[in-house]
Formats: sequence, C-alpha cells, structure tokens
Amino acid sequence: MRKYITEFIGAFFLILTIGLTAIGGTAEGVIPPIAIGIILAVMIFAGGHISGGHYNPAVTLGVWLRGKLPAGDVLPYIVAQVLGGAAASFLALTIKGAPVLPEPTAFPVQAVLLGEFLFTFALVFVVLNVATAKGTANNSFYGLAIGSTVLVGAFAVGPFTGGSFNPAVTVALTFFYSAIPAGAAWAYFAAQLAAGIVAALVFKGLNPEDK
Repeated sequence: MRKYITEFIGAFFLILTIGLTAIGGTAEGVIPPIAIGIILAVMIFAGGHISGGHYNPAVTLGVWLRGKLPAGDVLPYIVAQVLGGAAASFLALTIKGAPVLPEPTAFPVQAVLLGEFLFTFALVFVVLNVATAKGTANNSFYGLAIGSTVLVGAFAVGPFTGGSFNPAVTVALTFFYSAIPAGAAWAYFAAQLAAGIVAALVFKGLNPEDK
C-alpha cells in the first residue's frame, strides 16, 4: 500500500504545480516548465526508493514491460496516479479561487501525436536508463535527469501540444483544467502510451543482458 500512497502523493504535487503555475493565469515572473520540472525531480528523489517514483501511467507501463514492476502493481499505480491528479486539480482550482479557465486549445492532431510521442518516449527512455539500468545503479542524478526531460519537453513542444507527456496529466488537463478538448484526449493517450511501449522495447533491444 505504501507504494500506491507514494504514487498518489507524487502525482498530486506534480499536477497541483501544473494547475497553480500554468492554468487560469500565472503570477508575474512564473515560468511553469521550470516549476513543473523541479517538482517532478524532487518528488522522484522523495519517493523513488519506495515506489520507483513513476507518477505517470506511461512510465509505469514502460517499467512493467522492461520487467521492473510486477504486473499486479500496474493498475493500482495508474489508479493512484489518476486519483492524485484529480485531488490536486480540485485543490489547485480552490486555491486559485475558481479562476476563469481557458478555452480548450485544439492543437493539430499530427502535432499532438508526434510531439507527445517523442517527448513521452524521451521521458520513459530516460527513466528506464537512469532509474532501472544496471549501468546506472545507485546513481545520484536520476531525479534531476527525469525532471529535466519534462522541462525540456515543455519548452520544446509545449507551445504545439500543451506539453502533457503523462496520461494522468492529460486527464487533469482535459476534465478538470479544461485545457484540452475532450474529443482530442485520445490523441494524447495514444501517443503517450505508445511511447511508453516503444521506449521499453528500445531499452530492451539496447540492453539485452540487463534483465
């Protein structure tokens, strides 16, 4: 149970930070990608030794396919992540005092499919290499590497896709923060989950002896 609680907490603070820094107006001088990348890094450092610090269903899928997560943990991890995001969304909107939410942005489908796939792939690939590989075992940089990947992705394709890279974030952006049209969510989910699968397959292909 402590693994699932940790996943709830990590996803909660990640999606709370997204809501407070990137949704419904931000304070002057706030740069959302930096805040989001840092909170992800610190929550991974905080919870990585308990649950692995996924906070993202695409990461959970990739880690399971890579062979570092029991099949019985996959669904509870994802449920904990989505519930953490839902709770965070409610509290972010409460803290902001029911802000005027933006009209959902309908990004081009091809941009979403490509951008979300590429940087979700990068994220999961980095996680597998810095947090599960024998060659980087017991390193002290894994949280920073993972958080930095999200930060770079948000700067690189955020203007073209919204920069989710995480199905739990997509749920929050669609159903709570009104940033993604409900009819477009499928493209985010498809790209992100496909990226998790491909990242695991590429990792295993590049590291055939790392079982």
